[in-house]
Amino acid sequence: MSRITVTVDGVAYEEEVEPRLLLVHFLRDRLGRTGTPIGCDTGNCGSCTVMLDGRSAKSCSVLAVQADGSDVVTVEGLASGGELHPMQRAFHEEHALQCGYCTPGMIMAAIDLLQDDPDPSEEAVRQGLEGNLCRCTGYCTIVRAVRRGARAMSGEPPGEAAGEAAGEPVGEGVAAP
Repeated sequence: MSRITVTVDGVAYEEEVEPRLLLVHFLRDRLGRTGTPIGCDTGNCGSCTVMLDGRSAKSCSVLAVQADGSDVVTVEGLASGGELHPMQRAFHEEHALQCGYCTPGMIMAAIDLLQDDPDPSEEAVRQGLEGNLCRCTGYCTIVRAVRRGARAMSGEPPGEAAGEAAGEPVGEGVAAP
């Protein structure tokens, strides 16, 4: 067993873990953070994406011992004071989900994308989300949600961006990795 100290959604934990325990299982099984789903367990789908020291990471590809000393934010840790994070709200407002399985990972990957490109084009969103797969939506509403979330996070008033009329399809699916 290995002793780790990790901060998850602002709360510090000190735990004994098996050296081979994946971060996603630590979050779900030990800490009850079930908002982070287990998808493919191979790092291909991105549904388990969390923020690890400020950057997105697929938690099924990280051992809990590798997160020792780190700060982890899950989708559950984004809301503040009972208010959804602007990206969570944008996904809700744009109906950017069907089954919802990929949604936590998409939201976390989108937030990471916006750290490097706070006003991404449609193409930049599609490229930025390449490592996150959705089998239900066709990605159009996800792209709109990310762009809407970007505007909200920048303080821009809600509304439609140029060329994004509500209900109109936006481009094609996310580019293949």
